[in-house]
Amino acid sequence: MFKNNEFDIISIGDATLDTFLKLEEAVIIPSGEEHNQMICLAYADKIPIEHFEQKIAGNAANNAVGSARLGMKAAFYSIVGDDESGRKVIQEIKKEKVSTKYLEIEKKSITNYTVVLNYNGERTQLIYRVDREYDLPKLDKAKWIYYTAVGKNHVHMERDIVEYVKNSGAWLAFNPGAYQLRRGAKALSAVLKVTKVLFVNKEEAYKLVGRFENMKDLVKELRTLGPQIVVVTDGSKGACSCDENGCYKMGVFPVKITEMTGAGDAFATGFVAALHYGKGVDEALRWGTTNSTSVITSIGPQDGLLTRVGIEKLLKKYLKIKPRRI
Repeated sequence: MFKNNEFDIISIGDATLDTFLKLEEAVIIPSGEEHNQMICLAYADKIPIEHFEQKIAGNAANNAVGSARLGMKAAFYSIVGDDESGRKVIQEIKKEKVSTKYLEIEKKSITNYTVVLNYNGERTQLIYRVDREYDLPKLDKAKWIYYTAVGKNHVHMERDIVEYVKNSGAWLAFNPGAYQLRRGAKALSAVLKVTKVLFVNKEEAYKLVGRFENMKDLVKELRTLGPQIVVVTDGSKGACSCDENGCYKMGVFPVKITEMTGAGDAFATGFVAALHYGKGVDEALRWGTTNSTSVITSIGPQDGLLTRVGIEKLLKKYLKIKPRRI
């Protein structure tokens, strides 16, 4: 069915230029809300940092680069500004052998920008996003569409993505961002019903279907919204996935965390690539965990993204850690 496809995967979403700052010192205090702490820095003071560097990022960019490294023919749709940051995004994407055929430059505009404060392995992000008017270009045939975080003016484009998926038979991987999640499950119904695999973390899942104490029940409830496969990640507790054949729980690999940015993107990228190469959900969980493990041992969301050889090597290292049916 897909022998003459132009692309294996087209990633759709925003791109950013990220500056990573590793803090030497900070104070972490509780906020009074569950699972929500605050990072405090001395006011009106000079804050020392251990290290800084700049990387291109954005969920879709991370997926496109990661997919290309895993041997998939990848393209990337996004809008960048007509500035040095935008040119850097394009340059780096091309370097990774990702097609920029659909990448647009918006005149008299700047590129999205994020400052990532890294302290004790966790990250706090200061985010600047430009309001865009998204207009999905005419896409070539692809086996996969990876649709992820975009700005608030995305509804028209989302309708076009749904139509493309219906008409082309492409498989849709959906990893919603903040603006999509704010609309709620009812407003996202059309896209969820054509989704092959949905990726959310546990807190995002709660926003869609409410709170469930049992992870299996949470994932199965998400499947009632339409996706054929649902994956819910839960940080250091691993991930859970269900399809029509059952549910699996996967733990994490024991590594020292350097920085967490891009862990979820790497997981989803590895998972989709495994499905692309004919693996089942259980093995896809291992691919996702492996790719994510590599990323969190590096700074930024892309340096640790693996090739297929890298995936296989790390899988052998942690051969005994496998998903279990629940």
